[in-house]
Amino acid sequence: MGFVDNIKHTLQQQSKLTILIIINIAVFLTVNLGINLAHVALTPYLGLPISAHEFIFKFWTIFSYMFTHENLMHVLYNLILLFFSGQIFYSILGEKRLIYVYVMSGIFGGVLFLLLGLIMPETFSGHYLIGASASVLGILMVVAVYAPDLKVNLFFVLEISFKYFALIVFLLSTVIDFAVNTGGKISHIGGAVFGLIYAYNLKSGRDFLNIDFLNKSKKKLKIVHRSHETPTKSMQSEDNQLNMLLEKISKSGYDSLTKKEKEELFKLSQKK
Repeated sequence: MGFVDNIKHTLQQQSKLTILIIINIAVFLTVNLGINLAHVALTPYLGLPISAHEFIFKFWTIFSYMFTHENLMHVLYNLILLFFSGQIFYSILGEKRLIYVYVMSGIFGGVLFLLLGLIMPETFSGHYLIGASASVLGILMVVAVYAPDLKVNLFFVLEISFKYFALIVFLLSTVIDFAVNTGGKISHIGGAVFGLIYAYNLKSGRDFLNIDFLNKSKKKLKIVHRSHETPTKSMQSEDNQLNMLLEKISKSGYDSLTKKEKEELFKLSQKK
């Protein structure tokens, strides 16, 4: 399946990832049509205001800002990252967690943005936060934790591990030239931090999406030896198999997996 065919097929599946992409595109078109045709600026009603006083009267913007873009390159950059990292994410952890991480990473980024306004109100007065960057970085960091050695092609030239790809994206979008768009880059940090916190807690058996885990004591594991392999070797074998499946997804898309491989991927992901 080719590059364009893979995108078309994923969008036709009407998955949660597709819904996120469609919402971002729909809001982008609405904002731009409003500016260019109706001469109505919608950003002040959809973007997150840095003023806490203004936010009180526009509380919905903590959610709406993460779907709002004005600039074409801005929305393309975010949606390309969302498509590729989101595809790997929901293959490992499912669509329900994908939506959760997208929204919560956006909220964390938004909260840090609001805190910046409280700390330096005069410096950032009148600023609005828009864009899915914080949400996408959260998803990117979860994938980096769960599939650190998954190989990706950087600019279709250099093959690197996903953990280094995520680091490069974070450095280029957030750290370099921090003085420009400081508020937006502060929100990037919030999104990335939530992604890392969620991923490491999930690997430890604590899923923030499942509130019941707070009330449950850890169950004792019953180890059953099904072969002469030691538990360590068995775990290494499972990790290798998971990485092989993820690499295949990275190169050819999720639908290149056979039915048996999809079932195996699901089983392996439940053990992580």
